[in-house]
Parts: sequence; structure tokens; C-alpha cells
Amino acid sequence: MTDKITPEKINRAVLVGLNAFSLSREENADEESMEELAALLETAGGQCAGVVTQSKDSPDARTFIGEGKVAEVKELVQAAGADMVIFDNPLSPSQQRNLAEELKVGVLDRSALILDIFAQRARTREGWLQVELAQYKYLLPRLLGMWKHLERQEGAIGTRGPGETQLESDRRVLRRKIAKLESELKDVRRVRATQRERRIKNEVPVVAIVGYTNAGKSTLLNHLTGAEIPANNRLFDTLDTTTRTLEISDTCTVLLSDTVGFIRKLPHHLVEAFKATLEELEYADLLLHVIDASSPQWREQAEVVDQLIQELGANETPRIEVFNKCDLWTGDIRPHGEGRVSISAKTGEGVPDLLTAIGRVLDNGARRVTIHLPYDKGGLLDKLYLETKVERVDYSETIDVIAVCTPKVIGQLGALVEGWKPHKEFWEE
Repeated sequence: MTDKITPEKINRAVLVGLNAFSLSREENADEESMEELAALLETAGGQCAGVVTQSKDSPDARTFIGEGKVAEVKELVQAAGADMVIFDNPLSPSQQRNLAEELKVGVLDRSALILDIFAQRARTREGWLQVELAQYKYLLPRLLGMWKHLERQEGAIGTRGPGETQLESDRRVLRRKIAKLESELKDVRRVRATQRERRIKNEVPVVAIVGYTNAGKSTLLNHLTGAEIPANNRLFDTLDTTTRTLEISDTCTVLLSDTVGFIRKLPHHLVEAFKATLEELEYADLLLHVIDASSPQWREQAEVVDQLIQELGANETPRIEVFNKCDLWTGDIRPHGEGRVSISAKTGEGVPDLLTAIGRVLDNGARRVTIHLPYDKGGLLDKLYLETKVERVDYSETIDVIAVCTPKVIGQLGALVEGWKPHKEFWEE
């Protein structure tokens, strides 16, 4: 008997966007955001069955796009055999419920679609915690909306007991889960804070890679460090943070961290949930803002990233703008100037210039020196391994150590450093 493999069902969705005068620029849908929504749907494993856009002075309170447009969308859903409708704009719980009743198919907004992609991409426990927290925060007001018809009739005949009890029970369950997840993520933050203190003590600079989703951040990390993390041409391919050591020069070694990509209309509760990861940006010594130079919308994408960096409190952190995909460059003039580098993470073009720029920002005056430790000071060797980059140790009349040291350590070692005059003894610290 041959087993039959049933192919996984592919969701077909009609995409809907509203451009209204009363909505902010971030809330409105336009041609670029609709194309991005289609790319998000493809990333989630779905297919676009059609696109409908609407222009109004203000959203309809009940159906968001108005009864006439809802009828048009319903006809397209039936003609195209779609099984869901996805809005580029945020929907209120009541609007989402009303639209689902009218269209007779599942209705999502952009936030729900992004959350679904994040749930697919999470690989570590921390990633799962953050996604789950964001999902529950998204679900909570919608859960309450499901029971609105019972809340309005509170105390009426036939509504006492089960309805209210179920509502309150579901409320408590979700809020209890949210509190538990927030507590677990606080533990994650405490661990990160401990690791951060250790890095600061050892004077290891941290460089964080940030950028719009699919700008090439993971490809850059792989090229620089050989991390071998997945780097495909799709949105939100990498969700969990990866950190690797990168040697910039003989005297400069840094920790390079990849971060989750940003996107327009990124749900606020998603940013909140991922603050355990994204707060690393605030404490980084340098940000590499990777920009997809081949995208016609790179300016708008860069602006989105800049706004989120500011929201996360990292606006004062030194930054290098890395214009990636220069091998696919379509413009006439490449960006140049202080704090800007043009590269191709795929081919390696411009990467040496990037390393030079990083070294210039993070140069802490470290030097390679020879240290002569008397044998009765041999215990200092352990401290050297902790606070310097020890390259070689020879045992002769003294313990001769070749190490890369910061000016602070060199000053503390004093006369033990070859060619230096006594200053402040290391062992007095």
C-alpha cells in the first residue's frame, strides 16, 4: 500500500487597502505598501487572489471601507475562490468581526499577518516567548469584542451566568498568560544585562546590525563572520538574534549582532514584546544601518528604521549607513561621505571599506605590547587573559606576554610593559 501525501493547503487571499484623508501617513495604504503586503502574504505561504483599494474621506465606522466596497470585495472573493481577506490597514475588533460576517471568510489585518510570519520564524525559546506575548496582546481586545453582545445585555434575562462567566474567565486566562510571559522575558532581560556588564568590564565593543527587512543584514553577518545563518530573499527570514565575534584589525575585536528586521506599520505590541532583544540597540557601541540600495523605496525604508531606532532610545548611538546590494545598483550616484559606505554583502565589494569605517569609530587606542611578568607576579596572567587579548606567552627569565591592551590596562601595568615608564601598578587595582 502506497501512502498518499496530501499537499498542504495554500491560502488564497484578496488584499484590501484604504487611503483616507483623515488617516495618518503610516495608517494609509498606497501602491508600495500593498506590494509589500503581497510580499508578506507570499512569505507566510499564501497567494494573492486580487487587490482592491479604496479612497474615502474617512474610514467607515462599521466596515472600514463602506458597504459598497464590501460588496465588491465579496464578489472578488467568490470569483477568485479566495478563503481570506487581508487589510493593509489596522482594523478594530468590531470592524474585523463585521467584515468576517459580511464576507463569509476569515479577515485579517497587516498586524495579524506579520504575527503569523513571526510565529513561523521563531526558533529559540526567547523568540517563542516574544511572539507568544505579542499574539496574546493582539488577541485580548478581539476576545473581548467577541462577547460584546453579552456585555451590552448584562443582567438581562437569559444572559446571566455562562456568558459573563466565560468572558471573565477568558479575560483572566489571557491576562495571566501575558503576565507570565512578561515575567519570563524580564528574566531574559536580566541575563542580557549580566552579559552586557561583563562585556563592558572586558571592554568588548558591540556592533548591532539594523535595517529594513530583507535589506541583507544576515548576508552581511555571514560574510563578515562565517555565521552560516539562513539568508533567503524573503521578508523576516531571520527572527532570532545571532551574535558572533568579528576581528576588525589586529588590535580591535568586536561582537557583531544581527537583529530582527523592521517594516512599515510594525505592530506596536510586537515592538514592545521584542524589547528584550531590541534593547541591545540602546547599549550598542555602534549601529550598522543596512539599507537596500537597489530598492526604489530605500529612502522611505531608511526613515522607518530611523524612527524605530529613536523610539527604542538608540538615537544617540554612533551609526554607519551601509548601502547594501551595490551590485544591483540602479542609480547614477552612489552614496558617499562621512558615516556612509557602499557595499555588496553578496560579492564582498566595499566590505574592506566598511571594516575600516568600523575601526575608525571604535578605535580605543589599543596596542600590541610585550609584558614582562616576574614569576612572583604570575597570578596576573589570569587577569591578563580576562582583560586583554593574549596572543603569546613565553617562559624565560620572566613570563613574557604579547597581548593587545587598552591604554587603561597599559597604564595599570606600568613598568611591566616593555618601553614604558612606571605609572600605576596593575596589582593595586
